[in-house]
Amino acid sequence: SKEKKRHMGDTKHFCPVSLKENFVLYPGNSEHAAKYREKIYYFSTSKYRDKFLKNPEEYVAHNEPIQAPPLRVFLLGAHGAGKTTCAQHIADKLGIFHIQFEEYLQQLILPKTKVKVGPHFDEEPEEDDTEMSVPSQELEDLSQIMTKTETEKSKQAVDLTDEEEAIKANLMDNEALPPKVLDNIVPDWWNKEPFRSVGFILDGFPRTSDEAQYLSERGLCPDVAVFIQVEENNVLDRLFPPRLKNWKERQYKKKERKKKLKDLKAKIRV
Repeated sequence: SKEKKRHMGDTKHFCPVSLKENFVLYPGNSEHAAKYREKIYYFSTSKYRDKFLKNPEEYVAHNEPIQAPPLRVFLLGAHGAGKTTCAQHIADKLGIFHIQFEEYLQQLILPKTKVKVGPHFDEEPEEDDTEMSVPSQELEDLSQIMTKTETEKSKQAVDLTDEEEAIKANLMDNEALPPKVLDNIVPDWWNKEPFRSVGFILDGFPRTSDEAQYLSERGLCPDVAVFIQVEENNVLDRLFPPRLKNWKERQYKKKERKKKLKDLKAKIRV
């Protein structure tokens, strides 16, 4: 074991080409190995091995050790498992960015949707107040406002780009995001500043085997992936009270609105 360690290259068992070009620690494969200056280097693919052999000096250390990339963490788990709370704590402690994936998607379409979308933000449909036919200027104005609002919503829906439609479908119905959409979002956290230099903890991604496969194909590797496993009862204890509170508040507002309309109708009748 000591003999092998002594003769490993500067990047140990990680691919030096992936580190140089993509700034990621991608584990090399012993099947794709090469020897340079009596040191053994492992590569993620045969293509990268051939690239190394054409110009090895570009990928080895010279006067200073090769700089390692910052920490990149994946935090996974069921909705309500406490991922976001844990991720914020870890990010503060390690001095890295916290990226909440679904929240990031919401922010991409929020300028057009105006409100967050998805099953966690859906509210019960409110009764159509315009059905209460009252010959009053107040209700006529209310009807005009509601009609204007519906028109604006329809216009916003039409104005969504294909990418924004895919993001909305993912948030609403959990439909898979196409690779083209992911290409415009995910690689930036590895390749662009300040994420490239500081590092991050990615909360809630990947969520499916296809998304994990996408990351593997793009060479976007985390240094560690953490999965939070919780009991179903614990999730219910965390999520049910605030949702019940929101439901009660909506019921109270609905009751108050009906009361105001009833009073207004009686006032106009008088």
